[in-house]
Amino acid sequence: MSATISTHVLDTAIGKPARAVPVTLDRRSRDGTWTRIGTGETDTDGRNKTLAPSGVELGTYRLTFDTRAYAARAFFPEVSIVFEITEATHHHVPLLLSPFGYSTYRGS
Repeated sequence: MSATISTHVLDTAIGKPARAVPVTLDRRSRDGTWTRIGTGETDTDGRNKTLAPSGVELGTYRLTFDTRAYAARAFFPEVSIVFEITEATHHHVPLLLSPFGYSTYRGS
């Protein structure tokens, strides 16, 4: 089975996409260690669709956003989102970012 993953970052303080945010995608192994399977950064629309272009297997994944690279004085220097893929469908995981907070959800 293969699923797909995409993400985007919105800067809620300015109401615009967050461009050039470095992001990594890791998969957790059965022994609990993480393996990097993709890297990239958000485009001019704040999106990244190419972290795992050939799809991923079912399992536990972690998206890590280097928010310090986006905003030098970021209170949260990085944001990690751990999620589980239990079905072979598309998984969109957005990050809503502001200077002193963030939120996420499963998008479509």
